[in-house]
Amino acid sequence: MGGEQATVAGDGTIGKACDVLDQVAAFARPVRFAELLESSNFPKATLYRFLQTLTNQGMLSYDPDRQTYTPGLRLVRLAHAAWTQSSLAPIARPFLDALSRETGETVHLAQLDAGQVLYVDKRNAAQPVEMFSQAGKVGPAYCTGVGKAMMAYLDEDARNKALSQQSYHRFTDKTLASEGALRADLDLIRDRGYAVDDEEHEPGIICIACPILTSTSRMLGAISVTGSTERMDFDQLETWVPRVRRVAEQIGTEAQAWRFPETRPNAINDRMQVT
Repeated sequence: MGGEQATVAGDGTIGKACDVLDQVAAFARPVRFAELLESSNFPKATLYRFLQTLTNQGMLSYDPDRQTYTPGLRLVRLAHAAWTQSSLAPIARPFLDALSRETGETVHLAQLDAGQVLYVDKRNAAQPVEMFSQAGKVGPAYCTGVGKAMMAYLDEDARNKALSQQSYHRFTDKTLASEGALRADLDLIRDRGYAVDDEEHEPGIICIACPILTSTSRMLGAISVTGSTERMDFDQLETWVPRVRRVAEQIGTEAQAWRFPETRPNAINDRMQVT
């Protein structure tokens, strides 16, 4: 189904309900039952039952006049809590503001979600350019600067899993459309410390991106500065790499101190054994 993540085996009813929420949200507009049914893997009665339950719980909202479903206010409250408590956005905000003012270009903050890029914040350029990315939107990781910067700094198991979750659809002539090509690029990114998007996702859009890491190199997210080939080239854009890297380090330090502290591997088990 469009934009929907497949339910993990064993997730049962909750996983299926989450699939329905994903499906409604993916339309990015009020959606009718017939539209949902057309792209759903569930039988008509099952889909209707999930929609009724989710509406009753406030996770979806139903407009009886237009006969459409939209995300509900309870879901909005939960999303706001997640943005505040789990995302890098609140911590990164002042750093993004300063970087945006300094460069005059578009600045993105992203985290990795099931092998895909979740844009959690964005600052528009002084001269905005139309592009795919928006805060709250999910995009491909294999052909975006932030996506590649994040995958390059995953541990081996997590990287292999993320690579298996890519579609490798060719968006432009420059898209890295195979796992082998992407692996080679990720190795290069590790060597030089930053990633680039050379019109790999959208024609005319280029960017540099740096990972946001903790002091032990745990990957938390990535930031990027994005420009248009109409007014700059990579030589100009890459002059910002030292500044972007410094901002990423600052965000990583703040995030580790306040939101994502490092813990010993057995810390949770140790606490559970305390009586």
